[in-house]
Amino acid sequence: MDVEVEKQLLSQEKYGRVQSAIRWLVLVVFVGWIFVWIMTPTDTYQQKWQHRLQAKTKYGFGRQGAMLLVYTSPILFIAALGCVYIHIAKKGNCSNTESYGEKHEVSIWKRLVLVRGPLGIVSGTELAFLFMFIVLLLWSFSIYLHNGFAKITHKSAAEHGVKVWKKRLASAGVKLGLVGNICLVFLFFPVVRSSSVLPLLGLTPESCIKYHIWLGHIAMTLFTAHGISFIVYWAVTHQLSKMVEWKRTGISNVGGEVALVAGLLMWIATIPRIRRKAFELFFYTHYLYILFILFFIFHVGFFYACTMLPAFYLFLVDRYLRFLQSRYQVRLISARVLPCQTLQLNFSKSHGLSYSPTSIMFINIPSISKLQWHPFTIISNSNLEPKVLSVVIKGEGTWSQKLYQMLATPSAVDHLSVSVEGPYGPASTDYLRYDTLVMVSGGSGITPFISIIRELMYLSTAFRCRTPKVILICAFKNSSYLSMLDLILPNSGTPFDISNMKLQIEAYITRKEEHILESQTHLKHIRFKPKATDAPISAILGPNSWLWLCAIVSSSFIIFLILIGIITRYIIFPVDNNSNKIFSQPLGSFLSVLAICVSIAMAASVAVLWIKKHNDKEAKQMQKLEGSSLAEPPDLKVDGGDKDLESLPHQSLVQATKVHFGVRPDLRRMLMEVEGRTVGVFVSGPKKMRQEVAAICSSGLAENLHFESYSFNW
Repeated sequence: MDVEVEKQLLSQEKYGRVQSAIRWLVLVVFVGWIFVWIMTPTDTYQQKWQHRLQAKTKYGFGRQGAMLLVYTSPILFIAALGCVYIHIAKKGNCSNTESYGEKHEVSIWKRLVLVRGPLGIVSGTELAFLFMFIVLLLWSFSIYLHNGFAKITHKSAAEHGVKVWKKRLASAGVKLGLVGNICLVFLFFPVVRSSSVLPLLGLTPESCIKYHIWLGHIAMTLFTAHGISFIVYWAVTHQLSKMVEWKRTGISNVGGEVALVAGLLMWIATIPRIRRKAFELFFYTHYLYILFILFFIFHVGFFYACTMLPAFYLFLVDRYLRFLQSRYQVRLISARVLPCQTLQLNFSKSHGLSYSPTSIMFINIPSISKLQWHPFTIISNSNLEPKVLSVVIKGEGTWSQKLYQMLATPSAVDHLSVSVEGPYGPASTDYLRYDTLVMVSGGSGITPFISIIRELMYLSTAFRCRTPKVILICAFKNSSYLSMLDLILPNSGTPFDISNMKLQIEAYITRKEEHILESQTHLKHIRFKPKATDAPISAILGPNSWLWLCAIVSSSFIIFLILIGIITRYIIFPVDNNSNKIFSQPLGSFLSVLAICVSIAMAASVAVLWIKKHNDKEAKQMQKLEGSSLAEPPDLKVDGGDKDLESLPHQSLVQATKVHFGVRPDLRRMLMEVEGRTVGVFVSGPKKMRQEVAAICSSGLAENLHFESYSFNW
């Protein structure tokens, strides 16, 4: 045993060294990339460095060669390193069994500074980075403006037949657009679901959606001011005809106007009231990002668009992989209809698919809507339940209500065509660093905590390690929601042990009711009949998905550079250098965008087809071994199917549960009474609840409370 432990320690040390080296290399490259952005507005960069780089790369890759080298390749290099980093981290975690239970210091980076306000719940680190980003915008705008105004004199303005203030208005409009592009550079990073960049910072796409919202607001404010400035300038100089200009070279005004209109429509649809009451309008309007980006590139030319290319490139890779995964119908085994307008869907999954607690999966049901994809929390554990993946769907929106009605009716369907994207979640988790976990939920917000509890069940069962004390505080509208507590226990046939867990459940029914269950509705269980073409859910890139993603990003970019070289050398170069004509800039931009799409499609398609062959072999083997005996959740039937909290299969869970009727939880008192050197406070539910818990944790009255929120921002 000592030899095995020593080998594991040596292995962990090796993995740690490699990860540390990658982190330092990423830091150096990222700092250099940021330095380039700091220098971009200066004359030193514009008049010296950029011209030298263009002279060395122009023949092979055209004007965009320097931009690809300076702005695009560093981030794609970081993305490739990030894939390797996450792969090593996962491999290290898999081999690390003895370190479970070791206490690690909780990072102070997540200390809250703001709880209420337009920015929402913000930590000190987030506020610091937001401040530095605003400083970068102000620095860039001030330097651009200073250098631009310095070149505008009465003489130069008179040569163009305009006054100085009008010329400066046009110059300021250009600078607003340049600064807006900085926001566009970062805009797509938070929406890359399989991001290898965000985990390097300890972030997940779900937690970064607010950054996407912030950047979108700032970008559209700047782009709108950019457009208005030029409309006013053209009006006061009697040049409104320029609004319909589409030049072969230089700036295309029509392209910019189409991009701005598309952006404004998306921006208007994000107004909270519109998004809440007309979510489908918001959802469909957001597809205008395709027009926005395409005509933005036509507006400024691919040469300048290379500055915002890296994040969008990673987004395209992610989007195409999602498209490939969504083409397949997955095997839906069974469903459980709960009396609280809630569904549990159980899918067959491949053995090689693993995911972290609090992961989500996007689901599409063509019979309800062919275009809509909705995210739902995965409550199953990939280690504890290797054959089944379960999600919970609350019937709140139009889409989910249609699904609930479809399955809750007496004549329910026996087959449902379903496509999925994901799962997506944190690259790694470490709940054992806390002495106590306090989970505060409202309504269906309990679902991410079910996955955490099942993860602790797995660790307790597989490694017999000491798990943190778990206090689950859940608030429900009425007693029918108590049926959601049934979901805490894994599927039948799953070996698990909760005897070692210290679990305390405080369930609050906010409406005044008698101390009996309000609903006498019978739970309904549905067994589906999968088609032969339905496949188990599997990772689109297989078990070694991060290494495959690294290969796709790297190889597709190499293919793209080759295509750009061919286009430049054999299409653009002959026209520009061997004739009196100038190659059309919009056509060149279109060819460059096409080259990106072709390169990504080639690399990703080859990888997915290669992996699909192995998945198909595994699926056939599973069908032969298992036949029709697929695992499904327990019926949990007592007294003819009436559900009661006391009908839970394990008395330990019943004894751990206390139900309070007609009151709301006193969160301040409960959190202040929690003992433990480090207490992780997780909250999921309504915005007011999250803000209340965040305010308590940031009040300074209890230094041991560490806050984390799950807000369903997807």
